[in-house]
Amino acid sequence: MKLFIAGHRGMVGGALVRRWRTEPGVDLVLRSRAELDLTNQAAVQAFFKAEKPDAAIIAAAKVGGIHANNTYPAEFAYDNLILAANCIHAAHQADVGRLLFLGSSCIYPKLAPQPLTEDCLLTGPLEPTNEAYAIAKIAGLKLAEYYRRQYGRCYHSAMPTNLYGPGDNYHPQNSHVLPALIRRFHEAKEAGLESVTAWGTGSPLREFLHVDDLAEACAFLLKMENPPDLINVGTGTDVTIRELAERVAETVGYRGRIEWDSSKPDGTPRKLMDVAKLEALGWKARIGLRDGLQLTYQSFLDEVAAGTVRL
Repeated sequence: MKLFIAGHRGMVGGALVRRWRTEPGVDLVLRSRAELDLTNQAAVQAFFKAEKPDAAIIAAAKVGGIHANNTYPAEFAYDNLILAANCIHAAHQADVGRLLFLGSSCIYPKLAPQPLTEDCLLTGPLEPTNEAYAIAKIAGLKLAEYYRRQYGRCYHSAMPTNLYGPGDNYHPQNSHVLPALIRRFHEAKEAGLESVTAWGTGSPLREFLHVDDLAEACAFLLKMENPPDLINVGTGTDVTIRELAERVAETVGYRGRIEWDSSKPDGTPRKLMDVAKLEALGWKARIGLRDGLQLTYQSFLDEVAAGTVRL
């Protein structure tokens, strides 16, 4: 199988490359952003026409935390919309038989019943702070669904919960909560600070999936003969942000105080994925949060030492 992984230099794409490089008979097709701009329609069409992969996983996306999503909604909407449309349409034109589009749990309504089932999509308003990103991801998954319905393509989508792991983005403003906490506690420990300030109240509940588990789920789904149009990928368990902060501090070895800035936004009160559909098909996450945090902090230290950490 000739497999194109879009976004292979990101955290998710890197995990997919690690997973598929161990698979016999798979020829990976990879392009950096400098080699292929996925927001350039002509370039994407030319690439698919020339390479003609058997399958594609669309893991490329413009991503960020609450601050980034809320500050740059135009870029988050445009880049993710055009990227999804270009890849899915060009794959169809090049007769690519299989495509897996990766979305996000933020596609579901802010106040949807918990845990989030696939059928609650489009049943209510989205969380305002990441609405732009969510709308782009909804458009992408629906586009894949429509090409499947109209043309019989096996184009389908997976909606992962909050991800973490090797190759994450540790930018102080634009990263997600877990890598932001790792960096903040690490730097506080190094500097001997007595306290660290975290955003919000600490009360929201979040679910976290190690990115290597997601890669395994993607492999599982691509091997299915008739996968669902849309399926959740997660652990089915969640923790409060306060508990997460305490676990990260423990993992890093920071022993100071954690103070909470309630003037900063909390975001969605709870985001827990219902993973019953995926588990019924035979797949379940294997990496627990405690082990995952230890693996991720070690990878952060290794990336810092190698000068490859995304700061």
